[in-house]
Amino acid sequence: MDAAALRRICVRTGELGGDARGHFHDPGVLPALFATPYAELDTGLAFVADDGDPDGPIGYIVGAPDTEAYYRDFRARWLPRIRDRFPVLPGRTDRDGELRALLHEPERMIDAEVVREYPAHLHIDLLPHGQRRGLGTRLMTAYRDALRERGVPGLHLAMNPANAAAHAFYLRYGFRTLREPSEESPVLLLGLRL
Repeated sequence: MDAAALRRICVRTGELGGDARGHFHDPGVLPALFATPYAELDTGLAFVADDGDPDGPIGYIVGAPDTEAYYRDFRARWLPRIRDRFPVLPGRTDRDGELRALLHEPERMIDAEVVREYPAHLHIDLLPHGQRRGLGTRLMTAYRDALRERGVPGLHLAMNPANAAAHAFYLRYGFRTLREPSEESPVLLLGLRL
């Protein structure tokens, strides 16, 4: 999948499943962190939903079979390419500042306890007109099957708990709650045994 399509879909779904434009100073930080590096670093785990839309694919799932190895590669090979475009914003605690800090400290996305049993992770996004058509389930199943073929025992994801539709989708698919949001980490961690 080309990087431009990944960026477009990620930004158009980056605000609780809706368009992130207007919610971030530069919404390009979203795909730089959660989408494009998976294609650029070629984890071999990128699948797309394409219904013939003239604008291109309408969704994707990307991820890595080994979260710790992925973020080492992210730091070594991806961060040097984009760090100047998205510098850290000292003292900024808003979402822009937090995402940029996370981009520069990707290891913060690793939960050592979780990755022992659920070493893989994923990001899935579908444009609104691609949702509720079974495409998310098909993408998830293709991803799950690819992980099983590699012998990966489990996968996890971190999500904004305010995204109720996504949360319901994951629970229907069989994910279970691994960790509720807290003061230290505002994300909801979900896991799926393979």
